[in-house]
Amino acid sequence: MTIFSKIIAGQIPCYKIAETNDCLAFLDISPLAKGHILVVPKSEIDYIFDVPDDLLSNLIVFAKKVAIAQEQVIPCLRIGVAVIGLEVPHAHIHLIPLNHINDINFSLPKLTVTAGELQTTASDISRKYIELYGA
Repeated sequence: MTIFSKIIAGQIPCYKIAETNDCLAFLDISPLAKGHILVVPKSEIDYIFDVPDDLLSNLIVFAKKVAIAQEQVIPCLRIGVAVIGLEVPHAHIHLIPLNHINDINFSLPKLTVTAGELQTTASDISRKYIELYGA
């Protein structure tokens, strides 16, 4: 069971942004930028290109909605999208607020963020998501 499956199962807490029947979005606790979000399918599938087409389309549409809410809360020029797939054997999409191209460089040091800051950021983005799309 991956760390993301444990988060989905409620065995490990997360800073949840939104979820559907098939997908979950939550803050990365070692972010590259404030508001860095991970979007995962609830099914434990290692490689993004092994995700069945219907679930993959649900995942990307959900990620788009999360990114729209994220961009309205976190000041940035764009939301960058990255799929690396090496660090956790569970397909996931990174949504990273960008002001410069180097903001999506995974070799940069991660931010140190307090639990309070993570909770506030998650609540703000989640509230915006609900405002735009409902619960």
